[in-house]
Amino acid sequence: MAQFTLNINNNTHQVDVSPDTPLLWVLRDHIDLVGTKFGCGIGQCGACTVHLDGTATRSCLLPISSIGDKSITTIEGLSENGDHPVQKAWIEHDVAQCGYCQSGQIMTAASLLERNANPSDEDIAQAMNGNICRCGTYTRIKAAIQTASKEV
Repeated sequence: MAQFTLNINNNTHQVDVSPDTPLLWVLRDHIDLVGTKFGCGIGQCGACTVHLDGTATRSCLLPISSIGDKSITTIEGLSENGDHPVQKAWIEHDVAQCGYCQSGQIMTAASLLERNANPSDEDIAQAMNGNICRCGTYTRIKAAIQTASKEV
């Protein structure tokens, strides 16, 4: 075990875990931030996506020892009131069905719009390619990102 100090959603947290513990399990089991979901465990589905210094990152593969002083943002920290433009567009387009993948989808979309406020359809497809939705709401996801891009 080792002590790690993490900046998560603009708050400082200290955890005592094995250095190879994935960030996902630190978030869920030690900090009680359960909005980030476990999907495949091999970084292929995107359900575990968080922001690391603003970049969409798979938390299931990221050992806690590799984070250092980087800032972590989870779905709980994206917007205090749930009114981030992506979250509002998700509601407007009724994107969620089962909802399981949605936090990862929203975090990836928010990261895309932070880098590219006016993404093309191809930009959206490329950015969202690694996020799997078992319900197949891809058309609504794309429409929501286009709507959100008008507000960022």
